[in-house]
Amino acid sequence: MWRTWRTPTCPRHLRDLSRRSPALPDKANSRSIDKLGLQFVPEAGNPGLIMSTRAFLAAILGGITMFIWSFVAHDLLPLGEIGVRQFENEDPMLDALKTNLGDTPGFYHFPGHHAGPSATAHERSEAIKRAMEKAATGPSGILVYHPTRQFAFGKLLGVEFGTEVLEAILIVFLLSQTRIESFAGRVSFVLVTGILAAISTNVPYWNWYGFPSNYTAAYMSIQIVAFFCTGVVAALVLAKRRA
Repeated sequence: MWRTWRTPTCPRHLRDLSRRSPALPDKANSRSIDKLGLQFVPEAGNPGLIMSTRAFLAAILGGITMFIWSFVAHDLLPLGEIGVRQFENEDPMLDALKTNLGDTPGFYHFPGHHAGPSATAHERSEAIKRAMEKAATGPSGILVYHPTRQFAFGKLLGVEFGTEVLEAILIVFLLSQTRIESFAGRVSFVLVTGILAAISTNVPYWNWYGFPSNYTAAYMSIQIVAFFCTGVVAALVLAKRRA
């Protein structure tokens, strides 16, 4: 004969079950767990799906804010052009590039060490040493070369916008994993993350590739201000969690 099992419903059993199962909240409420016949809502201080939706909204608005600031920095302020120069006599330079590089795009640095892929460690070290000596007495630099390049301005803006929204989503996700409640604390968290992001790329480029100091400082400023603005927007949208 089959025996029918029923979920115990006495208050004592529910209390013991909740003690043994830390995943279940202490307060019974309106959301049901079908198999146990229990009901609950997220505990106080854990806004659940409402927080997730709010965090996503904060990230989208933060990304939009970052994109707007990028436009202001590059088009309305001189920050985007600090340290950037153009050739005075460009045509002969372009002709020389076509003659020497042809249709081979890439990232070039000069003077090159010209140590082939089969060079030994000693041979490579000596080649690099000669290149450094050559750079000490003559021109040196880097070049990103494209034989031709079609600019689709809308696509470039779209990629830029998507990148900044993704950055905002990631930083707001990290922020939502913390227990930071105050407005200043949340802004500071995002600001410090922005400083870290600005340092991690710009300083190595300045150090190894010789990027101009004023260019490096300007672009670090653009990134740090962008993250600061994102932090302000995120802190405003997330607001203070209810206790």
